[in-house]
Amino acid sequence: MELEALRSIYEGDDCFKELSPTSFQFRIGDHEDPKAFLLDVSWPETYPETAPQLSLQAFFNNRISPTTKQVVISKLEEQAEVNLGTAMMYTLFEWAKENQADLMENHQPLKEAVTPDSTNDTEAPSPVSVSKKKEKKEQLTKAQKRKLISRTDNKGELPRGWNWVDVVKVK
Repeated sequence: MELEALRSIYEGDDCFKELSPTSFQFRIGDHEDPKAFLLDVSWPETYPETAPQLSLQAFFNNRISPTTKQVVISKLEEQAEVNLGTAMMYTLFEWAKENQADLMENHQPLKEAVTPDSTNDTEAPSPVSVSKKKEKKEQLTKAQKRKLISRTDNKGELPRGWNWVDVVKVK
């Protein structure tokens, strides 16, 4: 019955995806939102007397730190414990949407994706990366900087056609 209710409530909603009759994905937040996450939920055979299995292992979540993932899962599991014995999926999804800011308050998007293999962060930097750090950018003189600034607009962009060449027809 809960499955039918979820299908009717989230029909046409891009955030909800039914993977199987006992497993679902629900996106909390917009695709562009850096604090959005994708929650994987699967029902055990004894659901709703036992809590559903919650996971943030989807590829969509690869920029979320493991500690933030653990905080989100633990808070969602607390909510599941409160609702044991009742149909709780809609309640969990809506609670997660309402509390997204609290769940992700300590989230700082990672620059590199977290993969199961990248758990060893104590490796020495490779020689290639060390040599890249030593390279210096070409320095502009004050006169070059003034000339560049005089050509740009208020956004620091050059106007359209600044480097076009006038074509003159000679007879």
